Amino acid sequence: MRKIFFAILIASGLFACQQNPANNKDTQNPNEHLVMATLWYQRASECRALYYQAFNAAKLSLDKQLATYSGKKAKAVVVDIDETVLDNSPFETNSIRTGKSYSSAAWKEWTDMAKAQATPGALEFLKYAESKGVETFYISNRDTSATKKTLQNLKELGFPFADEAHILLKTNTSVKTERRNKVSETHDILILAGDNIGDFDEFFEDRSENYGFGKVDSMKALFGAKFIVLPNPMYGSWEKHVLKSDRKLNAGEKEKLRIKRLIGYEEI
Repeated sequence: MRKIFFAILIASGLFACQQNPANNKDTQNPNEHLVMATLWYQRASECRALYYQAFNAAKLSLDKQLATYSGKKAKAVVVDIDETVLDNSPFETNSIRTGKSYSSAAWKEWTDMAKAQATPGALEFLKYAESKGVETFYISNRDTSATKKTLQNLKELGFPFADEAHILLKTNTSVKTERRNKVSETHDILILAGDNIGDFDEFFEDRSENYGFGKVDSMKALFGAKFIVLPNPMYGSWEKHVLKSDRKLNAGEKEKLRIKRLIGYEEI
């Protein structure tokens, strides 16, 4: 009888393993890969330090440029919003816990809360820029339908120039060139800050050759000077080139491709 009992237990366990999404690469939580990145972003003091380092560099660069500025236009800094001045990592946490893939509806639910917190050093830097007579323009790929709630979020945190004249959200393209050019018509842009390489120049948008490394190398003198990069290991346009495929991939296939793209002993 005992043998039969244990046989049933073993069979039940095997069945449970087969039904458990964690053991099935095709049905696993599609956001499992975000756990370590989001945990680092929220809990690593190194992440906080990188934000302070970036905005300290921005302040030094701004002071240097203002000391020699002889232009006629008004002066401006241009910043991205998400993971540049606002921390949306709770949205990533919710995605991990629910297992739901990103959707515009889920993102809208989060942005409508207007509860994102300021990233370390962002508010202080933009207030400093304001004290020096430099305006801030927020160029983000949030949809224009999010304007009201985004401004509410920025205003409640005390960000300067949080008004419709200084926010340019996405209309028909995620490429920000046209919006940057619009700012340049009336202002000299002294600093651009963002967590995505496309936040700085359209030149970086095409990463088809060696993930765009060569393009970054060719403009390395501008990073830390005019271009200020903020840390974001959770998501970004870089992912498109890591997961490049001729067909739609499921969670397990994406994970295999991520591992394949890593550089190990064999690739050195």
